[in-house]
Amino acid sequence: MDTGTKGETDGLRWVGLSGGLLTMRRTLLVVWSGLLAVATALPLGLLVGPAWAAAGAFWLAAGGWGWALLGRNWRSWRYAERADDLLISRGVLWREQTVVPYGRMQLVEVTSGPVERRFGLASLQLHTAAAATDARIPGLVPAEAERLRDRLAALGEARSAGL
Repeated sequence: MDTGTKGETDGLRWVGLSGGLLTMRRTLLVVWSGLLAVATALPLGLLVGPAWAAAGAFWLAAGGWGWALLGRNWRSWRYAERADDLLISRGVLWREQTVVPYGRMQLVEVTSGPVERRFGLASLQLHTAAAATDARIPGLVPAEAERLRDRLAALGEARSAGL
């Protein structure tokens, strides 16, 4: 199971996201960049002139830039399970850390859209009483998402404030 980067800081065991999420996002980026490049270059090349077809290269350059940004974003996501809550950390420029107390969780669900299923991924969605503290962990291996869902549901029931 490829779960990205793992590490311990401040006594916490941080778990990174699956490498499959990065693969999925980069694949989508390549497909869309290529389609947009062709959709730009072909009409311009046929209607205005062959030199104008080079404008399609803009989408290829944007795709290259997006490739690097996706890698940085993927590396920034991680989560850690503590005794009383779940920590989710993400962000490159603006770091964001969400703390979800187990006792406040009302619903824990695992979702997987068609593209996620194609890449063998699932997302974990945590719902709490306050909508502002809802949290999501994307790009998990389905077995890990289910394990985490079951563990969080059991901890939520034990804390008897949610679920």
